[in-house]
Formats: sequence, C-alpha cells, structure tokens
Amino acid sequence: MAIQADARRTNEPKREEEVMKVDALMRFILSGNRSLEEFVVLLARISLGVFFAISGGNKLFVATQYKLMYETIVGAGIPFPHLTTYFVSSVEFACGCLLIIGLLSTVCCVAFIIDMIVAITTVQLATITKVLSCIDWLDDFLYLPEVMYIIIFLWLISSSNFRFLVR
Repeated sequence: MAIQADARRTNEPKREEEVMKVDALMRFILSGNRSLEEFVVLLARISLGVFFAISGGNKLFVATQYKLMYETIVGAGIPFPHLTTYFVSSVEFACGCLLIIGLLSTVCCVAFIIDMIVAITTVQLATITKVLSCIDWLDDFLYLPEVMYIIIFLWLISSSNFRFLVR
C-alpha cells in the first residue's frame, strides 16, 4: 500500500509538469511570443537583403541577366533603358547589401518600395487578365511577389525593433 502511494506521488509531479508544458505551448500558439519578434525581423531583413543583393548583382555582373533586365525595361517603355537598367540593378545590389548589414535600412526599404511600385505599374499589371471579376483581379494582384515585398518592407519600416538599426 505504501509503495502505491509513493508511486502516485511521483507520477503526480510528472503529470503536472506535462500539463504545464501543454498549457505553455497552447499559450504560445494562440498569443505568440514577443521575444521571437526581434529574430523574425532580423530574419526578414537579412533574407530580403540577400535576395536583392544577389538579384541586383546578377543583373549588374552577368551579361545574360543584364540583357533580360534591359529587354524588360525596353518592353515596358521606360525611358533611357541602359541607364535605367544600371540604376535599378545598382539600387537592388547596394540596398540589398546595406539591408544585410543593417545600415540605412529605412532608406533602403523606401527605395525597394518605389522599385516594386514601378515594377508593378510598368510590367506586372499587364500580366493580369482584365476580364476577371474584381475579386479574381484582386486575388491575382495580391499574388504578385512585388506586392508581398511591399508589405514586408512596410512591416520592417514600422517594426518597433527595426528602429534600433542605423537609419
């Protein structure tokens, strides 16, 4: 009898710990954890920085990528296509590198937002079928990667943890 009572007492703390772990997990899932916010902002900033540094670098230093960018700009009817190709590629490369190291991050995000707006208005809107219903058109518009980049850059600019970076 005494052995069974001891066994119950040793099982109760284990069970109580398991309940507490499940409770903490449910609280984390439902309400999030502010301590992870800094990490997520850092991850988003570095990921986008790496993406745009590579993309801009390829457009600057790889002839086939430069040609593709040039043809896209010519097709969109943007004036001064050679200058514009170098300018946009340089902005992507430089701002991507600056985002990676966290310098002038707000300025870089604003430059990227402008770049994305120009890309959407000059190239991407033409890819959306015009005979769609409003809901379908909005669905296709929100599916554009440039729209999501704009949303992420706005989030980075407004993030409370982003302010600790050199602006």
